[in-house]
Amino acid sequence: MVHRPGSGGSSDPTRRGSAGDAEEPQRDRTVGSLDLTHWYTPLGRALAAFVARVARGIGARRALVAILVIGVAIAILLSFIASRIYDAVTESDGVAGLDRPLLDVAIRLRSPLANSIVTGYTDIAGPIGMPVIAVVAILVLSLRRRSWTPAILIAAAGLGSLAMTIGGKDIIDRDRPPLIDAVRPFEFSPSFPSGHTLNATVIAGVVAYLLVLRQQTLAARTLTIAVAAVFAVSIGLSRVYLGHHWFTDVLAGWALGLAWLALVVTAHRLYITVRAAGIPQEPPGPGAGR
Repeated sequence: MVHRPGSGGSSDPTRRGSAGDAEEPQRDRTVGSLDLTHWYTPLGRALAAFVARVARGIGARRALVAILVIGVAIAILLSFIASRIYDAVTESDGVAGLDRPLLDVAIRLRSPLANSIVTGYTDIAGPIGMPVIAVVAILVLSLRRRSWTPAILIAAAGLGSLAMTIGGKDIIDRDRPPLIDAVRPFEFSPSFPSGHTLNATVIAGVVAYLLVLRQQTLAARTLTIAVAAVFAVSIGLSRVYLGHHWFTDVLAGWALGLAWLALVVTAHRLYITVRAAGIPQEPPGPGAGR
């Protein structure tokens, strides 16, 4: 049984059935007039029904974690698929035909001041900056919501993004642009995909999604989505400007990031669907059945 807000002890966010958890099915189920618990395709309805059956046995939260674990495996598979189609987009008359010309444009736009500014900006999405942003977002959103859901979603999004980055780089092992065309400090790991771009897309996207769920006005939601999109796009372009990645590395980062973000959002929609159906966070105790 789920405790309702105002019931005894529900103000303690660390307790099972806390007010924050109890409010989630209603507060997170709509974005404007869109009801996230409504599935409009047969596949979506079948998936929701299957997850509901699983959640009745193991609890809604464990079902969410299980979906995300499966999602990480799918994310790694996406990286493998990206590696298989890599040859198709690196022909001189394909997308990669833009790689050298766009790098040449970036070189012409450089100046010492711009190089310093862009280097500082791109570091926000680096191996130190992005984890710091993720941890701060987890703490702020989890405490405000009095729920573990933001922590689960952001951590899963970050781990999946990291797995895709490592998997793609190991499989492709593409060389970065020549050092003579790059801005210091140089980077030496494989180039495809752009990890900065992928991570920025995923983390900014999932944080924006969690914010949008609780925003009441269209203007606020539009601004949040726009800020996340500009951040992801500008981080990707900064990698090309600095000569640290080819354009196709960045393009792959955006594509893989959006695909993984869609999986994380779908997992949360399934979680909200089963919670709205009255399935509790945790499975009933051994003697709870009637």
